[in-house]
Amino acid sequence: MKKSIKLMFAFAALFLFASLSQAQSVWEQWPEAKTFHEVMSKTFHPSEEGNLEPIKTRIGEMVKKADAWMNSKAPEAYNKQNIKDGLAKLSKEAQELEKEINSKESDEKIKTELAKLHDVFHDIVGACNNKEEKHGNHDGHGH
Repeated sequence: MKKSIKLMFAFAALFLFASLSQAQSVWEQWPEAKTFHEVMSKTFHPSEEGNLEPIKTRIGEMVKKADAWMNSKAPEAYNKQNIKDGLAKLSKEAQELEKEINSKESDEKIKTELAKLHDVFHDIVGACNNKEEKHGNHDGHGH
């Protein structure tokens, strides 16, 4: 009887460990997602307060990070068509935002387009987490 209880606990511990290993966030499993997130975080939140200088100075970096994420090898859990489509849209819209910034579009237009890009980003993160994510503390990283 004691052996079967110990065995049951051993299997429970193994199952818990396996579950926790798979519960790694997209940021831990996909470095390109994390590096894009860092740029998005440092540019979008200031824009909410009316500060567009970060996006204006870092848009080239954002485009490169979006392209790198789109072209990277997705971990198996995220190798899905809807995520690939989202990354293609993210890359395209980042390039469009760069054109608008370079052509000196109005701050209001840039802020609106960055908000749309932010929504695309969160659609991708939501697809990675198999749930809708729009706003708030999406990932436990305080983005």
